[in-house]
Amino acid sequence: MDIVLGLQWGDEGKGKFIDLISEGYDIAARFNGGANAGHSIERNGKRITLKSLPSGIFMKGVQNVIGTGTVLDPVSFRKEIINLQEFDTTVQPEKNLIISRKAHLVLPTYKLLDIFMEDNPEYTTIGTTRNGIAQAYSNKILRQNLRVGDIESTDFKSRVEHILKRDYRLLAGGDMILPSLEEISTEFFEAIDFLKKFIRTETELFLNVALFEGKKVLAEGSQAAMLDIDHGTYPYVTSSSTTAAGACSGLGVSPKKIGEIFGIAKAYCTRVGNGVFPTEIFDELGEEIRTKGNEFGSNTGRPRRIGWLDLPALRYAIMINGVTQMILTKADILSGMKSIAVCTHYELEDGTVETVSGSLPENARPVLKWMESWSADISNLKEASLLPEELKNFLSFLEEELGVSVGYLSTGPGREQIIKMKELELVE
Repeated sequence: MDIVLGLQWGDEGKGKFIDLISEGYDIAARFNGGANAGHSIERNGKRITLKSLPSGIFMKGVQNVIGTGTVLDPVSFRKEIINLQEFDTTVQPEKNLIISRKAHLVLPTYKLLDIFMEDNPEYTTIGTTRNGIAQAYSNKILRQNLRVGDIESTDFKSRVEHILKRDYRLLAGGDMILPSLEEISTEFFEAIDFLKKFIRTETELFLNVALFEGKKVLAEGSQAAMLDIDHGTYPYVTSSSTTAAGACSGLGVSPKKIGEIFGIAKAYCTRVGNGVFPTEIFDELGEEIRTKGNEFGSNTGRPRRIGWLDLPALRYAIMINGVTQMILTKADILSGMKSIAVCTHYELEDGTVETVSGSLPENARPVLKWMESWSADISNLKEASLLPEELKNFLSFLEEELGVSVGYLSTGPGREQIIKMKELELVE
């Protein structure tokens, strides 16, 4: 089993890369997160954002799995499937999608609870997507939640109604304007009827049998390493495990089965929501990169914070995930700039730090190395040998500093705008 995951704070371009390589796999499986993900894919000049669905959904002959470690919002799922089939009428998700019976459900009041907590000064505001993901995971840990397999039980409706009424009693104590309980209940149960059209099974067994038979599995993570619930910049993190280890637990597959671990990073950094971001650019240059790179959340539309590439954080993410190849995206956005910067290490009061964890002190001062940018437009290049010398120098520097090869270089948003780098002899 190979794994694809983000190495920064999300939005690195995972969907595009997975869509590109998934045709070489038999199975594509999501192992964490829910509708808070936003994997954008461009096909035939059109763009679609996948939320709960694996990015291999477009590939004929590829079976897609929504794994046990995910949380599934039936209402969002229904809308996503309808949108998908309007986008591409040839896709048949009822035939090539399997959902874990053990995946937890996101109930309609969970979004309302997210909003309540984000807007209430009694709680820490972290800038969530307000999709109810944290509520689903917290109720999972509290053993108070329902799973996909529960939709088959005779008392499912009464159990859901009990939770919704309980949540409404809690929400009624705030100042929120709430939709009618009947309205959200009706929409939810209609979505449950829609969900019943799809294959639901013990995906752990399905995946392990497939691996035993020699089939190739690609595990897809949502969000990114620096947003991991344990190893990220807590509390400004997501609610699930986003690491390679999380792929094993989220899919029920042994670490012994792991092959390649593809780590995806931008040539600069972005972040959505609150939290430490030492290399953040606050002047007009940050706005220029944001506009040129279309750095707005694919799921929320929120403008992303912009920063220079953070090598200490990247070293950390590569280390805890055991990355075997790095995929670098958005290098085209830095084309034409006079110079670009990379954070090589941090200065603290008691010394310098070259590899940081998710608990980086807020007073850490990033030390920037300025490098010559490349003036050439790289968006139409198809071969690594044609890359400008300045970009080759940049890639060579990254490989030396990070100790991992750049296997692919994305040169634009299009599906075909990516170069396989293995044959490139990087500049010394």
